[in-house]
Amino acid sequence: MASTPSNNALVILELKPSPPHLIQRNFTTTNNNINNKSQNEIFISTENISTWNHPFILSSQIIKIQTNKNKLIEQSSYFRTLLTGNFSESCLDTVSVEWNVETVVDMLRFIYGISLDVSVDNFIPLMEGAFFFGVDGLLLECTSWFSKATSSRRLLSLQIPLESIIEIWSFGLQHAMDCITELSAAYLARNFTWAISCRSFVEVPYNLLSCCLDHHHLTVHSEQDLADALLRWLEVNPRSLEGSSGFSKDDYSDILKTVRLGLLPFWFVAGKKGSFYFSELANESIGAILNLISDPTMSLLHLFRYGDLESIRIRLTDYTERIDLSGCPQITSALLFLSMLPCLHKMDPASKERIKEYLTEIRSRDLGKFAAPHNSFPTLSFDAVREVDISKCPQVHIEAAIKCFCKSFPSLKTLKASHCLHFKMKALFQLIQNCPLVKEVYLSADISPLIPGRISTISSSIDGHIDLDVASHEVLKGIPLSSNITKLVLEGRTEINDFDLINISLISGSLCYLNLKGCTSITDIGISKLISKCLNLDSIVASDTYFGKNSTLALCSRFPSLKSSLTLENDQSTTLASRLQKLHIGGCKSVDVTSLSQLMSHTCMLKSLCLRGTSLDDDATYRFLGSSLEFIDVSETMVSGATLAHIIRRNPGLKVIKSRGCRNLCYNEDNLRRSALSYGCSSGEQLYVEIGRNCNLEDVEFGWGFSSLSLENSGHAVRSLKSLTVGLGASLSQQAFMLLPILCPSLESVVLKFQVISDSIVRSIAESLRQLRVLSLCYCIGDLSASSFHLSMPNLRKLRLERVIPWMKNEDLAILVRNCTSLIELSLSGCTRLNSDSQQIISCGWPGLISLHLEDCGEVTSNGVSSLFDCRAIEDLSLRHSGSGIQKNFIVDAAANLPMLRKVALDLCDTSGGGFESPSYADRFFLSTVTIARCKVQKCAFVLQASEACRQSVHKESIVLEWNSKGFRTTVVKERV
Repeated sequence: MASTPSNNALVILELKPSPPHLIQRNFTTTNNNINNKSQNEIFISTENISTWNHPFILSSQIIKIQTNKNKLIEQSSYFRTLLTGNFSESCLDTVSVEWNVETVVDMLRFIYGISLDVSVDNFIPLMEGAFFFGVDGLLLECTSWFSKATSSRRLLSLQIPLESIIEIWSFGLQHAMDCITELSAAYLARNFTWAISCRSFVEVPYNLLSCCLDHHHLTVHSEQDLADALLRWLEVNPRSLEGSSGFSKDDYSDILKTVRLGLLPFWFVAGKKGSFYFSELANESIGAILNLISDPTMSLLHLFRYGDLESIRIRLTDYTERIDLSGCPQITSALLFLSMLPCLHKMDPASKERIKEYLTEIRSRDLGKFAAPHNSFPTLSFDAVREVDISKCPQVHIEAAIKCFCKSFPSLKTLKASHCLHFKMKALFQLIQNCPLVKEVYLSADISPLIPGRISTISSSIDGHIDLDVASHEVLKGIPLSSNITKLVLEGRTEINDFDLINISLISGSLCYLNLKGCTSITDIGISKLISKCLNLDSIVASDTYFGKNSTLALCSRFPSLKSSLTLENDQSTTLASRLQKLHIGGCKSVDVTSLSQLMSHTCMLKSLCLRGTSLDDDATYRFLGSSLEFIDVSETMVSGATLAHIIRRNPGLKVIKSRGCRNLCYNEDNLRRSALSYGCSSGEQLYVEIGRNCNLEDVEFGWGFSSLSLENSGHAVRSLKSLTVGLGASLSQQAFMLLPILCPSLESVVLKFQVISDSIVRSIAESLRQLRVLSLCYCIGDLSASSFHLSMPNLRKLRLERVIPWMKNEDLAILVRNCTSLIELSLSGCTRLNSDSQQIISCGWPGLISLHLEDCGEVTSNGVSSLFDCRAIEDLSLRHSGSGIQKNFIVDAAANLPMLRKVALDLCDTSGGGFESPSYADRFFLSTVTIARCKVQKCAFVLQASEACRQSVHKESIVLEWNSKGFRTTVVKERV
C-alpha cells in the first residue's frame, strides 16, 4: 500500500487561463471525485487523476489541483526552480499558474504516467507548454509522435493539413528545433503533389519551399506539375520575397532552376516563352529538348561524361506512385533506362564504364529497340510506382520500355502509352507476361477520318512494311491463359484486326472495360467473338466501328454461368447486356432498328449510353427500362421529345444529355399527337420540364426544338452546367443568351452553331464567365464587330471562330492575342482580310499552340508557311484555301520541324508546286494522318458566258494518307474530310 505524502510534499496549483486562452463554457456535469466549491472554481487532486472528467474540469475559470511537489520538481525544470530555489513560491502551499489550462492539465497527466493522445490540434500547445515548463519527457513524446506521423507511407494528406505543417515548421524554426523543421520539410517533400493541390500552397514560406525543393525525397508526378506550382507560388508571393531578409530580385530563378528543364512537355515550355518568370528558362528548355530529339544518344553520352545526367533523369523516389512523361518527344527508351540507375556518385567505376560503352554502342543502332541488358547494370527498384504515362512520346519503343518497367516497377498497375508510333500487339502481350499486376492499359491513337458509314471510298491501297519482330502468336505461348487486365483502351488503332481480337480474348478473363472506338480494321464478327469470350465485361466503347447485328446477338445471348440478383423477363439476367454499365456505339451504321430494340430491352443497368448517329427510333428507345443513366447521347437520331422525356423521367441522375441533330425533337402537330397517344405526353416542352424537375446537369448539347422557353423550363437543372452546346435548329433569343451567365454561372465551355448573336452577347459571355475555357462560334449570324473580342479572356484555352468574323484584320488578330493569352487551340475560317503577316502574329502571340486550323483566311499562306514553324508544339495543323504559296515539300518539312505534329490537312489549291511530296515511312517522325482535299473548276449556274469570273472551285475528292505500325495506307474518298 502506497504511503500518503506528508503535507510538506503537497502543493496546490491554481490554474488560471491567460487572456488569449480564456474560454468560458457552460457545463452542468457533476462527478463524485470533484469538490465543486463554486460555479467558476473547482478543486481536484492528482490522486485520482486517471478518473478526471476533462469537459467538466475545463468548464471552470479557476482550477485548483492538489499534487505532489516532488513529482513536479522531478519532471519539470520550471517547478524545480520555482519550488526549490529562492523564490517566495517555494514555501507557499498554493502556486498560481496562468497558462493554457487544457495544456497544463494534459502535462500533469503526462507527468503522472498517463498516455496522451497527441494530435495535429494539440501538438503545438503541448510543445509550447513542454518548453515553458521544462518537461523534457513531453518534448520527447511530442517529437516522437511528429516523427512517426510524418514518416508513415500511407496517405498523409488526411492526417496533417498543409496549414498545420506550415505552422509547425515555423514553430520549429522559432525554437531552433532542427528536427521539427527537417521533419516538416521532409513530409512536405514526400507529399509535394498533394501539397500543390491545396489552396494554402501559396502560403508556404520561402525558406520551407527551398528546403523541400532541395530534399532528396521531393516527389512529384511530373516536372510540369512542379513548374506550374512554382510559377503559381511566385505570382502570389513577389512582395513577400522582396521583403524577406537577404532576398535579391533574382532569387526566384533559383527556385525555378530546381525544375529539370529537359523533362518538361514540349507544348508546356513553348507556351511559357512569354512568361515573366519563365521566359529565359523556357528558351533553355526548348534548346535542351531539341538537342535530345535531334541526337538523343550523343546528348545523353555528353551529359553522362560531364556528370550532368541528374538534370535529365526522371525524378524518382521511394514515395513516387505516379510518373507522367506525356507530351515529351525527347524521352527515349535509353533515357528511361538511365533514370533507373543509381546516382553517378554512387556507382563504381566499372559500372560507369559499362554504361558509357552501352551509350556509345547504341548510337549506331536502333535506339528504341536496343534495350540494355538490365542484369548487368545496378538498376533500382521503386516499389511504390503504380502508374506510368508515356503518351505522346514518339521516341519510346514500348517493347523496350516494358523491359525497363518490369525490373524497376514491380507494382505497376496502370500503363498509359497513347499516340505511340511503335505500338504492336505483341507489346501488349509482353506487358501482360512481364508485369502481371498491370490492370489498366491505355494505347489509344487518333481516330481515322475514314469512319465507316460516313465516307464513300473511291480507291484504297495499302503499302505494308516488313516486320522482323516476333509474331504475336509466338509471344502468346509464354503467357498464362488469363491476365489481370481489367481495362483496355485501343481507341483509334487501325492496325488491330480480328486476329488480334482473338488473341486478346484468350488472355482477357478479367477484362471489364474495353474501348475499340475507331478501330476500323475489325469486323462485326470479330467484335462479337471477343464479347463472347469476355464474360466480365461491363463497359464497351465501340463507336465508329462495324459493331452490328452479330455483336448485339453476342451481348444478348444467355450464359448460364452468369448469375445475377436481377429479376428480368425471359431470364435476361444471364446476358452480358444486362450487366453493362457503359455502352457507346455511336456512329455504328451496321446496327439496325431491330438489333437496337433487342439491345435496349436487355440493358437495364446502364449508366452511360451513346447511340449517336444510329438508326435509333422511339420504339427502340422506349424499350429501355433502366433507371441509372448518368450520360446519354442520342444526337442525330430519330428520337422524339416525348420519348426522351420518358427516359429522363425514369433517370433522375442524368448529368449529361446530348440530343443535337434530332429533328424529331421539333413538335409538329402529327408528332405531338402521336407522342401524346403513345406515351402520355401532351406538351411540346415536356422534355425540358422533365429536365427541370429531375436533373442536375453538367454537360448538354441541344439543337432542334430547343428555345428560350426550353431554357426557362430547364430551371435549376442547368445551374451547375459546365458545358453547353447549342446547335442547328435551336432558337434562343438575345435575351436568353444574355441570361446564360446568370442561369449557368459555372460554364467553362460554350459552343454556339447556326445562332443569331451580337456584340452584347459575346461581351456578356466574356465578362461574366471568367472561368471560360472553350468558346466556339460557328456559322452564326448577327451584328458582330471587332469590339466583341476586345475583352480579356485570360483563362480561355480553345477558340473557334468559323464564318462569323469576315472583317477580321491583322490588327484585330493582334488584339485577340493580347486578350486571350492562354490559347492552345485556335480555329479560324472565313477571315478573308488576313494576310501573310498573320503567321507572325499567331506564332509570336501563341507559341504554345497545339492545334491550328485556318480555312478561307485570305492570303495567310500566299508566301509560304515558314513562320508557323515557330509554333513548335503543334500536333494538329490544317491550312486550306488561304493562299497558294505552300511549298511542295511542306509536309516533309513540317514533320521534321514540328516534333509533335500528328495530323495535317491541306488543299491542293494552296500548293505552289503543283502537288505535295509525301514523307517516307521512316521520315514521317510523329505524323500519322495527312488529308489533302482536291477541287475542280465548275461553271456557275445560270451564267451563259464562259469567262473565268463565272467559274468557281468546288470540292472533288479527298486523299487520305495514314501511317500505323503495320504500314501505310492511301485512300481516296468523295467527301471533304
